[in-house]
Amino acid sequence: MTDQQVRTDEALETETTRTALDSVHLEGLEVKSLTQWQLARRKFFQHRLAMTSLVVLTFIFLAALFAEFVAPYPFDTPNVPDRSLPPTLEGFHIFGTDKIGRDYFSRTLYGTRTSMYVAFIVAGVSTVVGIIVGGIAGYYGGKVDNILMRVTDLFLTLPFLAILLVLSSFLGAGNPIRVAFILAFLLWTSLARIVRGEFLSLREKEFVEAAKVLGASDNRIIFRHILPNIAGPIIVNATLVVATAILIEAALSFLGFGIQPPFPALGKLISDGQDALTTQWWLATFPGLTIVLIALCINFIGDGLRDALDPKQRIK
Repeated sequence: MTDQQVRTDEALETETTRTALDSVHLEGLEVKSLTQWQLARRKFFQHRLAMTSLVVLTFIFLAALFAEFVAPYPFDTPNVPDRSLPPTLEGFHIFGTDKIGRDYFSRTLYGTRTSMYVAFIVAGVSTVVGIIVGGIAGYYGGKVDNILMRVTDLFLTLPFLAILLVLSSFLGAGNPIRVAFILAFLLWTSLARIVRGEFLSLREKEFVEAAKVLGASDNRIIFRHILPNIAGPIIVNATLVVATAILIEAALSFLGFGIQPPFPALGKLISDGQDALTTQWWLATFPGLTIVLIALCINFIGDGLRDALDPKQRIK
C-alpha cells in the first residue's frame, strides 16, 4: 500500500467520524445545559401534589373571578319561596339557600373572589415592605440594621389578634381594601427577616465585591445582583402569605371586624350560618370547606415551589 493510499484511507476515516458526530448532534443527543429557572420549572412540574393543587386553585380562582357568569343567581337577591333549602340539584341550589332564599353557591363564589382579592393585595404589599426593610437592613448593616430590626422585633412582639381588632375598630372595618392594608401592616415582618439574612450572606460574596470594584451603584447591586439570587425564598413566602391572609381575613369577618355587607366574604358567610348550624348545616359547611381547600392548595403549591427553588434538591 502506497503512502497516497494510506493518506486517502485516513482522510475517509476522519470524514466518517465527523459525519457520525454531526448526526449525533443533529439527532438531539448532545448535552444541553439548563438555566436555574429551567431546572426549577422542571422540578416543580414533577411535584404531583403541587401541580394538582395548582389546577384546583386555578379552577377556583377563575370561577370566582368570573362569578357573574358562573353563579346561577345574584348573591344578594332573596327568593322567599326557596328559603332554607338544603343542597339540591333542583333549581341548581347545590350549596342550599339561607333563611331568605339567597343561593349559597353564588354567595360562596362571590365571597371567594373577595377573600382572594384581599389576600393578593396583602401578599403584594407585605412582600414589597418586607423586601425594602430587610434589604436595606441587610445590605447597609450597622446602625441602620439595628434600628430596622428593632422595629421589626417590636411588630413581632405585638399581640397579633388584639392589634388587628383595635386597628379594625379605629380604621373602620367593612371595606376589603382597608382590611387588606390592615393585614399587610402586620404580615411583612417574617419576610423582612428572611431577606435581611440573605442580604447579609450575599453582600460578602465575590460577585458583589467585583460589582463594587467596577463602580456599580448600590441600587444596581441590590436590584440586579442580589435580589435575583433570593427570588426563591421571596416567592415561597409570598405564596404562603396568601393562604395566611385568607385565613385571618375569614377569622376577622367571622368576629365582625373584617369585611361586612354589602361585600360578601367567606368568614361572614360562616358567621351568618353559625346560629343555624344544627338545622341548616350547609350555611357554614360549604364556605368553611372552601377556605380549607384554598389554604391547602396554596400550601401545597408553596411546598412545591420551595422544593423546586432549592438548589440542593436534585431532579429525580
